[in-house]
Amino acid sequence: MKEIWLLDDDASIRFVLEKALARERLPTRSFVHPKEVLQALQEVDLTRHPSVLVSDIRMPGGSGLDLLAKIKVQYPLLPVIIMTAFSDLDSAVSAFQGGAFEYLPKPFDVPRAVELIQRAITENERESQASTVVSSTPEMMGQAPAMQDVFRAIGRLSQSNVNVLITGESGTGKELVAHALHKHSPRSGGAFVAINAAAIPKDLLESELFGHEKGSFTGAQATRRGHFEQAEGGTLFLDEIGDMPLELQTRLLRVLSDGQFYRVGGHSAIKANVRVIAATHQDLERRVKHGAFREDLFHRLNVIRLRLPPLRERVVDIPMLTQHFLQVSAKQLGVETKRMSDSAVELLSSFSFPGNVRQLENICHWLTVMAPGQLIERKDLPPEVLALPAAHASPSSAQLAGTGASGYTARDAARDTATDAARDTATDAATAAATNGAWEQAVQALTLKMLKAKTPGVWDALCRKFETAMIQAALEYTDGRKVEAATKLGMGRNTMTRKIQELGLE
Repeated sequence: MKEIWLLDDDASIRFVLEKALARERLPTRSFVHPKEVLQALQEVDLTRHPSVLVSDIRMPGGSGLDLLAKIKVQYPLLPVIIMTAFSDLDSAVSAFQGGAFEYLPKPFDVPRAVELIQRAITENERESQASTVVSSTPEMMGQAPAMQDVFRAIGRLSQSNVNVLITGESGTGKELVAHALHKHSPRSGGAFVAINAAAIPKDLLESELFGHEKGSFTGAQATRRGHFEQAEGGTLFLDEIGDMPLELQTRLLRVLSDGQFYRVGGHSAIKANVRVIAATHQDLERRVKHGAFREDLFHRLNVIRLRLPPLRERVVDIPMLTQHFLQVSAKQLGVETKRMSDSAVELLSSFSFPGNVRQLENICHWLTVMAPGQLIERKDLPPEVLALPAAHASPSSAQLAGTGASGYTARDAARDTATDAARDTATDAATAAATNGAWEQAVQALTLKMLKAKTPGVWDALCRKFETAMIQAALEYTDGRKVEAATKLGMGRNTMTRKIQELGLE
């Protein structure tokens, strides 16, 4: 077993820790000066390096923070616990910024110190078994059956130029799939151009897509190439196609049918050698039924359909995705990668993730910054995970096996029909409950339950849940039209956009 190295100029501190660790049958080696530690690290081979270094922060022979900085350069995986009798904010911040595993103020509880050292040992063993360096980031990750269906479909489409429609909830990674389809297609040498139909004002979207001639409208001071010309020979990704205005749908249909288009204010036809990949989180069949989307355009786009599963349907992927996002966040921030305890992973896997993979990525970034130690415990998870109810039960492999990667199956149609009927029934029931004041009683009961459980951030958690429910209901009522939803709720457009981002509902 590797030794635990103890560095402190106070002999009594070294003695107490040596005896406490000896009772746990953990070998130790003690040092008085930081330079002794650096010299010992150079003299022993890697197999005899310590499993943990416990160091004081202020010593006559040097600074523990300076030692930490040198060690993290040469031995980035070695957990370092910083001790100090000077408990101040600057010391704590400096320790964590330097990559310390934990910060232990003196005087400390000896059993607590031993427990912390044992956690660091476990972390060191895990890091030794699996490299935490992100050498090559995979395009997409997933072992769930539904994701394997998507991967197989991308493989089958690798030699095709056919149009593809990607469907799935917000945050499921539709643009990643579009990138993969382009990368593994005969058009990979051309440009990949993406445009979000919901993010560009209606008056500017036509010019963005098709370009414009000089003087074609006020402010058009020069001829401009649109995204169709920019994507010539490559792929044009039309995100949130369900939000495209009807008049532009007509122009897009003409391009897909005739293979040519005109710039705004132009008179010369321009040929379009472009593969179109479209994506939406909306039910396009329903929008066609309501007259909000052209049926002929829908069939032009819906040659091959890929459905991306929400994260709650691929719970098996959450541990792998979590570790990946923690690695990416650590690399971006220039800090050591944190890891999740088994109990934290278990709780995270039961969360519903209304924002899907994007929300998980944001949570991992938050944990990289805010979690106090290198090993993320259950209590370190953000308030929305600790406070909100568990996720919907994930479907079994047998249930997922019947879902194809492309095509709108009879099962899909039956599911959507049942969902619409259930939504109407639920709306009627909710209205009746609101009239009787049942929802207020439910909020009171949930508040009491969370208070008794000493759940942190009760106010914020419940407000987030209430706002999420209202915004989701308004977006459903308006078929995803954000401006209209904001108006119906009585809030400004910018406020709606900000709330959607804060709540992970993009």
